[in-house]
Amino acid sequence: MTDLSTLARDPEWLPHRIDPAAGTLQFLHIPRGDLSGPQFLAERTPATPADEAFLPLDALDALGAEQPDPGPLHFIFHTAFCRSTLLVRALDIPGTAAGLSEPGILVSLTNMGDAGRPLVKPMLDLLARRHGSGDGEGEAAVVVKPTNHANRLIPALLDACPDAKAVLMTNPLPAFLAAVVRKGMMGRRWGRQLYLETMGYAGMDLGMDAREQFAMTDLQAAGLAWFLNQRYFAMLLDRYPGRLRTLDGDAFNARRAETLTAVAELFDLPLDTGRAAEIAKGRVFASHSKRGGDFNATAAKDNERAHSPLVEEEIKQVGQWIDIVAQQAGLQLPATTRTPLL
Repeated sequence: MTDLSTLARDPEWLPHRIDPAAGTLQFLHIPRGDLSGPQFLAERTPATPADEAFLPLDALDALGAEQPDPGPLHFIFHTAFCRSTLLVRALDIPGTAAGLSEPGILVSLTNMGDAGRPLVKPMLDLLARRHGSGDGEGEAAVVVKPTNHANRLIPALLDACPDAKAVLMTNPLPAFLAAVVRKGMMGRRWGRQLYLETMGYAGMDLGMDAREQFAMTDLQAAGLAWFLNQRYFAMLLDRYPGRLRTLDGDAFNARRAETLTAVAELFDLPLDTGRAAEIAKGRVFASHSKRGGDFNATAAKDNERAHSPLVEEEIKQVGQWIDIVAQQAGLQLPATTRTPLL
């Protein structure tokens, strides 16, 4: 049985999932060296029974009394398929910063809706515990990359951490739609689900009735989800001036070391240009950020399987349509044209 003090003070015990019906908070023990593995933190399971613990939600006040003061916490928010996982893995530098890729607790908070809002601050304080020494001193900051399905939480996360900075990552629409296609049938289904989701928290009147929306192709729905996220990011830039920078995923890939240096400056991380250049040439960029293995081989296989002149034509047509929608909405695309990191 893991005691309260250990759960409160040891950052390797990450809050993982809230069970509202049972009134419990699940913790998983994830060693510091395992944080940057290819699997998202939300998908992790306990390696042994001893690596899992449960705490009643009504014990959070007692837990908070045991916690060290949280360290700086910053975020990478994204629109999916734009190398955000690669960025947070590159920033997971022992002795400098801890990178958390899609913690499960943020999924729980999203799923809880308004009922989860009072728990946002205490959960972020748990994520922000410094890795390093056990007295609250250690690495300069924790960088969290939530799942894009938690984008509805962005205002709550930024309001709970007024000193936090964030990178808003996105990519051009053709690259986004091509990634959807590479995921096959489930990718196209995901695109429709994302459209329904974003309409729920960042929707607008698109001038289409229910029948017209149902008649959209999969890539039209996915394209609208991308557009709505761009519009949402633009609103966030207005709401939190000075705290957010935008980043194009393709620009990151082309200027890796420069991007790492710029993010380090934004997040106040002790990362010099020489170390950034070493990381940019290292194993993080050679392996697939989500699946492991050689990145170039995996990417070539995916592209060969999904490539089709018909798909390229459809992507082009959807892009032209989204441009018309954006012009009618008065929105300049993509969001990375404003307050760019690079």
